[in-house]
Amino acid sequence: MTMPAHSCDARTSALIDAYVDLTRDRLAALMALYDEQAAFKDPFNDVIGRAAITHIFSDMFEQLREPRFDVLHAATEGDDAFLTWELHFRRQSGGSPMTIRGASHLRYSPAGLVVLHRDYWDAAEELYAKLPVLGGLMRMLRRRLSASRR
Repeated sequence: MTMPAHSCDARTSALIDAYVDLTRDRLAALMALYDEQAAFKDPFNDVIGRAAITHIFSDMFEQLREPRFDVLHAATEGDDAFLTWELHFRRQSGGSPMTIRGASHLRYSPAGLVVLHRDYWDAAEELYAKLPVLGGLMRMLRRRLSASRR
């Protein structure tokens, strides 16, 4: 198990703790750190509002087995924070453990709540390439498009 990142900023420290300890039962505690009208965007979602963000995380617990975040690095400057993280999980259908590596940009309101959460991760490399059928296709495309082949 990886040691969670540490931050001297109380807002970022609370957020890291909430993500590292996140379970279905602790989702409300995480959402309490988000503004009612927070914006959230990742490769699959672009929503506004705490209720919509809650739905995304609730769906994560439905779609994945044992999802767990490790926050690796954190930096806060003013009202902006940046995290690098790993999401570890298994597909509901079973199989070997999977990991998605990514980064998040967060912006805090004057009240210290998250008003912007933007996740950056490569869905092609981190997810599609690891799936049985799509993975083979993705590897073939990567080989064909690689600059080292030219």
